[in-house]
Amino acid sequence: MSSRLAILAGLVSGILVAALVLGGIFVLAPEGTAVVPTPSPEPTVSAAAPSPSPSPSVGPDASASPSASPSGSGLFGIGEPAPPLVVPQVGGGGTMIDLSNLKGKPVWINFMATWCPPCQDEFPLMNGFAARYAADGLIVIAVDVKEDEGTVAAFAESLGATFPLGLDSTGSAAETWDALALPVHFWIDADGIVRDGALGGIGPDIMARGLQTILPGVTVTP
Repeated sequence: MSSRLAILAGLVSGILVAALVLGGIFVLAPEGTAVVPTPSPEPTVSAAAPSPSPSPSVGPDASASPSASPSGSGLFGIGEPAPPLVVPQVGGGGTMIDLSNLKGKPVWINFMATWCPPCQDEFPLMNGFAARYAADGLIVIAVDVKEDEGTVAAFAESLGATFPLGLDSTGSAAETWDALALPVHFWIDADGIVRDGALGGIGPDIMARGLQTILPGVTVTP
């Protein structure tokens, strides 16, 4: 009997202890307290003014590749009247090459220098085109930039140049044409309008393409 009373007393004591512990928890945690995550404030979105669309480039030939730009046109001056060009002819004894005197003829102008490897490679090709299309009125002119006449004359002779060379000893003509990288080519039609241009180091395909723009009715082959 005594052992049963002892077990019962232990159970009652355990229940009382558990009740006290639970009661302490409720006392420590205030009624109705709950942890609620604070929502992040929604970002304020301001209505930004739409960025203006870039203005389209306006030029005489928007399909051409931009590069050097006589008269500031941005496309080798394509579609614009060619800038003036008056330079002494190498070995000409005072003869001047004046582009204005060549109105009515298709003209290919090449700004170059003797120290330029691509210039050396291009001269034989230019010789060939000059000979093949001379009957069609083609005039080919090379303009040397900032070298002396003796150096240029020796260069032309060594490569057997068949077309006239001009001497731009001060570089002013090259500056007028924006021929700042050598060699550079311009193709001018019979009306004195620049129809095509190309930076140097080019081959017969590009040369033929340029010539085709100034020789209407003529089939130009590389």
